[in-house]
Amino acid sequence: MSLTRDPQELLGIASEVLDLVWDRFVDGLCAGSAVSKDNADFATSVDLEVERIVSAELRERTGIPVLGEEFGGPDIHAGTTWVLDPIDGTFNYSAGISLAGTLLALVHEGRPIIGLIWMPLTGEKYAALEGGPVMKNGKPLPMLEPRDLATSLIGFGVFTPPMAQFLSPAFRLELFNKLNAKTDRIRISGSTGIDLAYTAAGALGGSIVFGFHPWDNAPGALLVQAAGGIVTDLAGEPWTIESTSMVAAAPRVHDELMDVIASTHCSDKSLRRISDN
Repeated sequence: MSLTRDPQELLGIASEVLDLVWDRFVDGLCAGSAVSKDNADFATSVDLEVERIVSAELRERTGIPVLGEEFGGPDIHAGTTWVLDPIDGTFNYSAGISLAGTLLALVHEGRPIIGLIWMPLTGEKYAALEGGPVMKNGKPLPMLEPRDLATSLIGFGVFTPPMAQFLSPAFRLELFNKLNAKTDRIRISGSTGIDLAYTAAGALGGSIVFGFHPWDNAPGALLVQAAGGIVTDLAGEPWTIESTSMVAAAPRVHDELMDVIASTHCSDKSLRRISDN
């Protein structure tokens, strides 16, 4: 099925809609829990408010439905759907830490074709159409060049329990230790979106993501691909909306990361589990 609206037009509308909640995002910093979730997770009142506003505006202005983290939405494997995380890095946001943002992707027939990551607390806006370039605050970023793992900062996903159904804590800890032997520049930000935005921008050489939610992963996956990076799952298969993990990196760094992953003693069992999902 072909897309009935011009992607460039839709990107402009999405940017305007995210701008509408920019000030509310900033003003709500340090908001506490309003809704408890499984595994000690929670949403703040700002999460709920931002999702309501953005979803309503997108539906009205584009006629395209929205799947949001807090209120759900339609299936994203067919047709066209906006996918929204109102606040990625909620724990950071609630604690007053600036590593948080709003993530938005347009998914068409199961493939992200537009990605936006707005970071109001640091004043950064990242956006791209499929094929690039990635825009930061309205200016194009250079494409990613091959680089080495040893001299790159690497974003590393959090060790929280929800991901254990796909990747054991033992696998993640061993991978961290193996990676630390290759580079002492590992960073755990607590925000998938920020890790992937910074990978697309070249600030990070790569990111390892243990999460599987499309609202966390789709916007940043599109940005990294649009920047010329490589995006797979931990088993090395091309990343899709159904993937339960992600390795996103600049050329050459991605190959080196995959070598480290393959060298872990737990990798065979854990990566078979990824491939089966």
